[in-house]
Amino acid sequence: MGKPMSRNLLKAGHKLTVFNRSSAAVDELVRAGAARGSSPADVAARSEIVITMLPDGPDVEQVILGPGGVLEGARNGSVVIDMSSISPIVSQKVGAACEAKGVGFLDAPVSGGEPKAIDGTLAIMAGGKPEVFDKVKPVLEAMGSSVTLTGPVGAGNVTKLANQIMVAANIAAMGEALTLAAKAGLDPEVVFNAVKGGLAGSAVLNAKAPMVISRNFKPGFRIRLHEKDLRNALLAAESMKAPLPITGLLQQMLISLITNGKGDLDHAAIVQFTESLAGIEVKKPAAAGGAGL
Repeated sequence: MGKPMSRNLLKAGHKLTVFNRSSAAVDELVRAGAARGSSPADVAARSEIVITMLPDGPDVEQVILGPGGVLEGARNGSVVIDMSSISPIVSQKVGAACEAKGVGFLDAPVSGGEPKAIDGTLAIMAGGKPEVFDKVKPVLEAMGSSVTLTGPVGAGNVTKLANQIMVAANIAAMGEALTLAAKAGLDPEVVFNAVKGGLAGSAVLNAKAPMVISRNFKPGFRIRLHEKDLRNALLAAESMKAPLPITGLLQQMLISLITNGKGDLDHAAIVQFTESLAGIEVKKPAAAGGAGL
């Protein structure tokens, strides 16, 4: 995600200094015009706005708060934007540490996966102070077509977790519906085309049903990352005493798929959980054939 987002910042004319734990992505971006940073602290010392995109909360804490981290190099008045999808509790901890040093902070996770990161049309959900958001909004707009301030620090990740619950539930429900159709001997593509224009239609259905029917599970967003998001949603909900029974069931489905070696498939493969129970695959039926005498 970070590499295509960085490319869009370069295309928009921003000066960019980059650092990554593996060098291949950095080398590619340097060839595209970015400067090379030697550490998160070095990047922060050379930048007015620092953007992080990392797998989970512990990574964010290490990169921003740890030794050689962003806050070691960040100047008073600079802004840190964490675009990782993490627990809002961690976002609030990091935001408080930034504020104590006079550094602005936004949690600004994204939705849309790698395809929308590449074409610069991510949905960006930010949490933080309005004045900080207004200052960096033009930078965010270089990476996303929808940029929304959803509330104070932590609100961006609460919004992202809500998004991830809805996406997982949509894919799982689609999987059950198309499994039913396939089990009845129907062509799932015909069923998809019949329902997509009605109330059951959705962006999730339009994006994921064709992938399932064509058996294309090349990852745009991996099952193991979606499971992490649902886990963070459940932990946040527990802290707020908000019961999420459907989310709990969805997370168990994803854990089962990960256990069975499917964690690096696209989350469209959530349908494989129901397929395995029904003993059928959602795909176009084989063409009728055979010769008569």
